[in-house]
Amino acid sequence: MASISGMRAIFTNPSYDFIGKRRWAYAVSVIVMALGLASIVVKGGLRYNIDFTGGALAEVRLAQPAPLAAIRARLATVGLGDSIIQIFDNPRDVLIRTHAGQANASALGRRLTEALDPQRTGAVEIRRVELVGPQIGAELRTQALYAVLAALVGVLLYVWWRFDFRGGVVTIISLAHDMVICVGALSLANREFSLPVLAGLLTVIGFSVNDRIVMYDRLREIRSRATVAAMTFAQQVNLAVNQTLSRTVLTVATVAMSGAMLFLFGGESLQSFGFIILIGALTGTTSTVYVAAALDVDWSVWAARHRRSHGGSGGSGRKRRLTATGRPAS
Repeated sequence: MASISGMRAIFTNPSYDFIGKRRWAYAVSVIVMALGLASIVVKGGLRYNIDFTGGALAEVRLAQPAPLAAIRARLATVGLGDSIIQIFDNPRDVLIRTHAGQANASALGRRLTEALDPQRTGAVEIRRVELVGPQIGAELRTQALYAVLAALVGVLLYVWWRFDFRGGVVTIISLAHDMVICVGALSLANREFSLPVLAGLLTVIGFSVNDRIVMYDRLREIRSRATVAAMTFAQQVNLAVNQTLSRTVLTVATVAMSGAMLFLFGGESLQSFGFIILIGALTGTTSTVYVAAALDVDWSVWAARHRRSHGGSGGSGRKRRLTATGRPAS
């Protein structure tokens, strides 16, 4: 191991040909995304949490603490076995979320009492019942979509301003790639799309953008050196990826471990959030290299060919100082 500027590096002068393997990476990405999208289509869409579809939430105080499995078994007797159950710090206090529609709160309260207190001893207290209408759920789905789109537009504008338009476009494509894989994995794992999942997706966007900014900043630093003027753009990108490899691996390992801990030990309310963070950390890191950087290289190659064949400056909005062939842009 080597230490660079006080930071521990796990790779010493790596020279892996990441960009040279991008065609294989494209194929893998397409297959993984296709599997996730196929799962969504076959299952008739995502499974939405009651926050998005409407349903009911009830807080119950039991006579005695009971394990989740026992509570679920009792709820199954009245058709509420698929409810989301959460136990508070006081093990007698239980939060129950269900998709089952009810005409009013009292009807759900009677069903819960029938399930949890069949002998009618009065030991079970229904502390509150709230109903979430389907219209409110639909509005929340729309707001969630707007939140994700607003984040993507903000990223595009920032990367365009910080680097160039082409970098912004390929970054957005790579983020869309990450979102599709995360949502597809959610469907394959048969998990619900909930507010914690939405928070996880936005977190993944932030993490992924940071990873791309680090790589692009190193690329800009490399391209400012006169010693790399003879290198192709693909070689410059590959060098940038290799030089940030230690930082990337250490960062993704930290994020992935955090996600894994939430998934394994965070309880049912945080499992889906941890699941998205874990999947997003892995796919976000690989898409920095094999989607954003790889598409940037291919776009650069296409732009260079277009300039040579048409004598124009087409390509990426703001001109880059070096083309894919390493020569000054005309």
